[in-house]
Amino acid sequence: MQKVLVTGGAGFIGSHTVERLLAMGVPVRVLDNLSSGHRANLPKAHEQLDFVEGDVTEAPVVERAMQDVSHCIHLAAQVSVVSSLENPGNSASQNIVGFVNVLHAVREHGIRRLVYASSAAIYGKPDVVPLAEDANVLPISPYGLEKQVDEQYADLYRRLYGVSALGLRFFNVFGPRQDPASPYSGVIALFTDRIAKGQPLVVYGDGKQTRDFIYVGDVANASIAALSGTLSGACNIGTGHQVTLLEMIDMLSKLVGRQCRVEFEPPREGDIRHSCARVEKMNKELGIVAETTLESGLASLLSD
Repeated sequence: MQKVLVTGGAGFIGSHTVERLLAMGVPVRVLDNLSSGHRANLPKAHEQLDFVEGDVTEAPVVERAMQDVSHCIHLAAQVSVVSSLENPGNSASQNIVGFVNVLHAVREHGIRRLVYASSAAIYGKPDVVPLAEDANVLPISPYGLEKQVDEQYADLYRRLYGVSALGLRFFNVFGPRQDPASPYSGVIALFTDRIAKGQPLVVYGDGKQTRDFIYVGDVANASIAALSGTLSGACNIGTGHQVTLLEMIDMLSKLVGRQCRVEFEPPREGDIRHSCARVEKMNKELGIVAETTLESGLASLLSD
C-alpha cells in the first residue's frame, strides 16, 4: 500500500486503525472534522502521518485528501441511531452525501480499494440469529437505512465503474477511546464510566437482551485485512457469540471485585432484543478471527 486515507481517523475505531497501519509501516493520511473524534487520539508527530481537518460532506475537501492515496478506509459518519431519528437531515448529509463524495473521489483518483463502515443496524429487528450477510435487511432507523443506501451506492459503482469496495457491517464495537460523555455511546463505555464514578448501571428492560460485542482492536485488524482483499458487497464484523447484558454486568463485577449496582428502567421503544453475527465470511474471506474475548477486552478497558 502506497498510502491509506482514513476518514474519521481521529475517532474511536479510526484511531485504532491508524495506530495499526503506522505500526505496519504504512503511510497514513487522516481526514476528520473533529466533531466526535479527537486529535489527541493520534500521535502528536509521526513522519508517516499527516492530518487534514475537514468534512466529508464537502466534496473539494475529499478530493484534496484523496491526492497521492492508493487505498481508503472510510469511517467518518454520524453514528447514532437516536440522533438519526432526531435530526434525519444532518444524519443523511453525513452518512449518504459524505459517502457519495468519498466513493466518487475513489473512482476519480483510481483508488485501488475502498473499505467502509456499514452496520448491523441495516438488519433491523431480526427474526432469527445469528445473522448471515444474505439475511433480509429492514432498517428501523434512518441510520440503518443510510448504511443500506451506502451499500447500494457501492454496488452501483462496482457495476458501472469497477470500483473495488467492501462494506463492513460492524456489530457492537467496544474498547478504549469510546467517548462515554456522549449519550449515544455504546453500553460498555457508559457502564465502565459509571463504575469509575461509583454510579449504578442503568439497564433498559430485563437485561436479557443479547448483543455481539467485538473489541475495537479486532475491528481494526479486519478493516486493514479487507484493504488487501477483493471481496465485494458486505461482510459482518463480530464474534459470533451472544452475551446478555446481565452476563456482561457479571463479568464487570468480577473484574472490579464488587457487585455492580443495577437500576432497571422500562424498555426503550425500538430497541432490538437479540443481535448476533455469523462470521464465516470474515473468518474465511478476510482471514480474521476475533481474538479478544469479552472478558479480556473489558479488563483492558478498565485498566486503560
